[in-house]
Amino acid sequence: MEYIASTVRKLEKKGHFKDEKRFIQHGRISVEEHSINVARLSLKLSTALHLNVDKKTLIRGALLHDYFLYDWHNKEKWHRFHGFRHPFFAMKNAIRDYRITKKEANIIRSHMFPLIPLPPTSKEGWIVCIADKISALHETLFKRKVTTIV
Repeated sequence: MEYIASTVRKLEKKGHFKDEKRFIQHGRISVEEHSINVARLSLKLSTALHLNVDKKTLIRGALLHDYFLYDWHNKEKWHRFHGFRHPFFAMKNAIRDYRITKKEANIIRSHMFPLIPLPPTSKEGWIVCIADKISALHETLFKRKVTTIV
């Protein structure tokens, strides 16, 4: 897990990864925290399943999969269809701010499969895609904001 923390530090030094802290993804979870959750779960899944993966690619793809850099909860016209569009915004931003590989680009672009009919093309991509769904479900169901009922 130290590799995830060191990769986060590297991403925060360049680009806008640290800006993900400002945006909420699911419940009360920031985009940054969600991305770290996906990276952790991706690593755990690959280890538990004894899969031979490129861990650097797996972690970077997981950390950058939601690198869209806006608050999709705002009711702006261009935020419509966020679920369908954000992988492409994330990929464009990652290409702009970091040197990403073709495999990392595919992980980012395909993480919303099957909602977007572009399946992952690598083990790393499939792992991130699955870890994203599990993390999103957990965050949405169990990490909601506490509200006071009057």
